[in-house]
Amino acid sequence: MTASVLRTQLSGVSRRPGRLLTTGLSVLVAAFVVFGTVLAYVIVTRTTLDTFSETPEAVSLVVYAAGGESLTPGQVAEVRGTAGVRQAVGRVTATFTVGDASSGNELELIADPGSGPLSRITLLSGGYPRGDREIAMDRRAAARLGTTVGGTLRLHTGDRSGKPVTVTVTGVVDGPRDTAERAYAHDEAVARISGNPGFPRVDVLAADGADVPSMMNGWSERLLDDPRAYVSVTTGEAMRVREAHDAVRQLDQIFALVAMFVAIAVVATALVATSTFRIVFAQRLRQLALLRTIGAQRNQLILALAVEGAVTGLVTGAVGVVLAQLAGLAAPAVAAASGRTLTGPGVPLAAAVAVVAGAGLLTAGAVLAPAFAAAGVAPLQALRAASTLAAERGVAAPRLVAGLLLVAATAGLGWRTAGRMGSSDALLHLVGVGALGFGALIVLGPVLIRPILAVAGWPLRRLGATGNLAVSGIGGTPRRAAAVSVVVALGVTMLAGTVVGISSLRLWTDREMAARTPADLAMFAESPDGLDKAMAGVRADPRFRDVTPFRMADFTAPSGNFSHGAIAIDMAAMPALRRLEAASGDIAALGPGTVILSAVAASDFGARVGDVVTLRSDGAARVEVVAILTGEAPLRMGAVLTSADLDALGDSSAGFLADVATGTRNEALAEFRRLSGPAGAEVAVLADERDKADGEVSSLFAAALGLLGLTVLIAVVGVGTTTGLSVLERTQEFGLARALGLTRARLRMMVGLEAGLYGLIGAVLGVVLGVPMAWLTLESLRLDLPLTFPAGWLVTIVAAIAGITVLAGLLPARRAARVSPVAALAID
Repeated sequence: MTASVLRTQLSGVSRRPGRLLTTGLSVLVAAFVVFGTVLAYVIVTRTTLDTFSETPEAVSLVVYAAGGESLTPGQVAEVRGTAGVRQAVGRVTATFTVGDASSGNELELIADPGSGPLSRITLLSGGYPRGDREIAMDRRAAARLGTTVGGTLRLHTGDRSGKPVTVTVTGVVDGPRDTAERAYAHDEAVARISGNPGFPRVDVLAADGADVPSMMNGWSERLLDDPRAYVSVTTGEAMRVREAHDAVRQLDQIFALVAMFVAIAVVATALVATSTFRIVFAQRLRQLALLRTIGAQRNQLILALAVEGAVTGLVTGAVGVVLAQLAGLAAPAVAAASGRTLTGPGVPLAAAVAVVAGAGLLTAGAVLAPAFAAAGVAPLQALRAASTLAAERGVAAPRLVAGLLLVAATAGLGWRTAGRMGSSDALLHLVGVGALGFGALIVLGPVLIRPILAVAGWPLRRLGATGNLAVSGIGGTPRRAAAVSVVVALGVTMLAGTVVGISSLRLWTDREMAARTPADLAMFAESPDGLDKAMAGVRADPRFRDVTPFRMADFTAPSGNFSHGAIAIDMAAMPALRRLEAASGDIAALGPGTVILSAVAASDFGARVGDVVTLRSDGAARVEVVAILTGEAPLRMGAVLTSADLDALGDSSAGFLADVATGTRNEALAEFRRLSGPAGAEVAVLADERDKADGEVSSLFAAALGLLGLTVLIAVVGVGTTTGLSVLERTQEFGLARALGLTRARLRMMVGLEAGLYGLIGAVLGVVLGVPMAWLTLESLRLDLPLTFPAGWLVTIVAAIAGITVLAGLLPARRAARVSPVAALAID
């Protein structure tokens, strides 16, 4: 009998392949996403291994010291003097501050021969440096620092412990791209400018016919005599592979994050599959009842339905894997058309089999709950004319009790998490809160549908019969609506939480950047003499706005162990400075005899608002604290004073800030530099750091939205599938509606509105759950980010999800509108 039941169920599946793909559409999408992620990792890995390396291809051997040490001059001389060595180049990078330390301009000076097979740069203009104090600037660095061939730069070491070095720019080059400003010189010149003899590594080009293995063995023996550093020798090819693997290892963290979101998408797939099979089995209750009537046992039906689910998962999973493989194989061609190079992923057969098998297991597991419910149908159901159950009625008492217990557990664990802020297990507690909260949402979903629908459906009821029918269609099946809406809520919960977190991060970043980079451009001078002339020229130029002067001086904390900077500036003059916030006190209260302290300076002084502190330098200023900032003071200073109080500290430097009003920043920067300021004045492009911070936040936001889109995509597929199956189930209802005068257009609108309501309910539930979770996360992890409520973004998310799910219901709506009233009334 079991074999007969299995044949009956599987024959039905084989006769309707379209229904099979519709039922398993969410599994197909999930398989595509999972296998696509595997292929993406393979493509990135292979491309990186093939194209990424800081070691030129011509390098034969690499000699390097472990533990951050440098090869001694004697060891370098040993390498260069070895027979068979055609060229040996030291590799070292030194970081300098250009001009005044307060300008914030850093320059990386990199050792490179400038030409030949071991060089990584191309000379664009001028000549490559030959002297000890000559450098070649990268094209981007030259533009940013306003340097041309023949110009000079004053370089300070990172800790400013040594005397500044003045170097001459002899050429402009094009080298490997990086966010840092770069310059190049011969290895010995870099060592002399930095004051650090020796190199961390030496790249060797062997002469034609040289015995490379013998050279390796000889160096391994002779260079180990120096006990200060452990010296290793490897081939250039091995070093390139190691560097590429290091780059891929950095990507492992990114793909680990992607894997987490893929796992959440798989959970959403299981929920969608469970809901879909519940609808499919409900449509076949009469058939299942007939099987019970002729002797099929409940366990036989459960087995048959589980096998049907597994077959559906295997078939749709295989289709998803094939589609992902085709996309992966097409990726190199698409990249080549856009001028990029990608290495193909091949055919990772083991991963493909694993994904297909996983799709089968996932679907078999998702089908169990609907199978148990459907297999319990009474044989008498076969005598009913309708093929489906009547409208659903609430939830059973045990389920209600279980849901309330989950709510209580969520609240209790949330309270405990809030009380353990900053503890090492806070993240684990947060995961528990999220899991319990989502479990409560799943259990109590049918109870929550009607209250939410009463509010969300009110505008739709104003549309007349069409809106009323759409709202009643959702309200009549609360379990189904809850099952679909919960999947939408899962995606929106993470989306809303991410938006809140990114909004908080952006607000914090804006405040930090307002203090660190309050303007686009700045000019710093040791003395105010001549500064007024330059400032007047900038003010007269329409390309600039908000030109604001400032003065700076140093002071120490009472202990004398900590030094800070004080600044005198009009806090209301620059728009960015108006974004600064006080943790306590009032920024506007600044006046003679008062001070605004940064958070760090206030901590060093142990000061609070109302305290009187003494700032000491060559002189002293006794001032009252009127405000303590949440972070730094302008230009990373520790205090804001009036000009008179700053004079009491002694020697000070001066400068002014300006924002770019019109034109490009590079054009404004060129004009800014052209204006003759005081001797030795330095120009800084403060906006670069702000742009970098904004770009990082925007990239993080875009990446998070892309990853969360996986879950939202599967949720939308679930809405479309559920709506489509609902249309098939309600053919007679739609026929009756047409017979009573409902037009095709209004019927399409009704079905579309039902699909939109699934998304709207899920979006509302997701926002209600996601915002508190985001706040709890920010507080419990002590991220020191301000709590925000980005109402505009959240409303946009709710509206967008509702609109997208309406679109997902368009195809089923068109199918519903094609139902003939006569054919529908003829259905038994």
